[in-house]
Amino acid sequence: MSLPVRLGLFYSAIFIGVGAGSPYMPLWFAERGLTGAQIGLILSLPMIARVFTAPLLAVWADSFRLRRTALVFLSLMVAVAYALMALPLGFAGWTVVWFAASSALSTISPLTDVIALKRARHDGFNFGWPRGMGSVAFMVANVGMGAILTWGSPDLVLVWITAAVGLTAIGAHLLLPPDPVHEAEQIPTTSGRFAGIGALLRDPAFMTAALAAGLIQSAHAFYYGFSTLAWKDQGIPASMTGILWAVGVGVEVGFMWFLEPWRRRIGPRTLLVIGGVAAVARWTALAFSPPLWLLFPLQGLHALSYAAVFFASLQLAERLSSPADASAAQSISSALSGGILMGLATLASGPLFDRFGAYGYLLMSAMAAAGLVCAFRLYGVRKLDPA
Repeated sequence: MSLPVRLGLFYSAIFIGVGAGSPYMPLWFAERGLTGAQIGLILSLPMIARVFTAPLLAVWADSFRLRRTALVFLSLMVAVAYALMALPLGFAGWTVVWFAASSALSTISPLTDVIALKRARHDGFNFGWPRGMGSVAFMVANVGMGAILTWGSPDLVLVWITAAVGLTAIGAHLLLPPDPVHEAEQIPTTSGRFAGIGALLRDPAFMTAALAAGLIQSAHAFYYGFSTLAWKDQGIPASMTGILWAVGVGVEVGFMWFLEPWRRRIGPRTLLVIGGVAAVARWTALAFSPPLWLLFPLQGLHALSYAAVFFASLQLAERLSSPADASAAQSISSALSGGILMGLATLASGPLFDRFGAYGYLLMSAMAAAGLVCAFRLYGVRKLDPA
């Protein structure tokens, strides 16, 4: 089996679980009597804390000889935590266990990106092919779990995601290449790895890139949390909502699979700017509840507002860090885009929707615009200039 296929299968194992857990675990919590505020707190706490947990887990991951070893242990940790969720722990207990599970799970994909990006560059394959397989798995999980829940209990969500992360642990050992964490045989000390994180946090170019991508990506928070409710208020049925979401994921996969030459030609800075412009246009348009026919091309912008920004952030983090700090760089970047900024935007989105409805998208437009300003500042970074 070729390496791109093996990597794609591993990404699929990750996202076949994430695709079921992200939309449907709130149903599991609600069935156990938790309020909306309690569910929002459980889901947002790991996001907000990722600014601390992601670098710590990256330092721990770099203590092993092989990159895949940490992924095995992280997957097993999540599997155990998910199993504990089945116990009658109550709100406080579930909050603690979910925090541990979500913090570990959110680190698996960035650490996998480090392996896949390096292999794609050295072996000459398109990183988008294996990563796109993960997005397809995410879409399959959305549809499959939704179909199951038409006749089954939300308990099946927990069964699904626990089984999926078990497969991820097995796949980390069997599918990932035995790439070393460090080029030299000697593993840096813990203090040395923390010094690398400190250097990244003090690097204005790296932090500008991470903040730019983080603001644009986190501007999806209102869409992820309240697009279904906003469209329902507009009179769009739930069946059509599923189709609209599928269109977004479909164009994302197409971008990953078929636009590699274009991505390489324009470079990550321009890619980030294009994604930021698309995000501002998308969220501004959605704020004014456009008709159904216009929602389809707006969903097509997901290829730019999400996928283009995702690829740009990966490449920028890689270029602005050393090989020794690759795990930390990707984890810090991910912690901003899917962590503290996304968590704060998610917390703000609920009250915004309650008071302003779809006009809450305008705050997302402002976030994307701020990210766009940061992205333009990267054109003064000489390290990113073409060789």
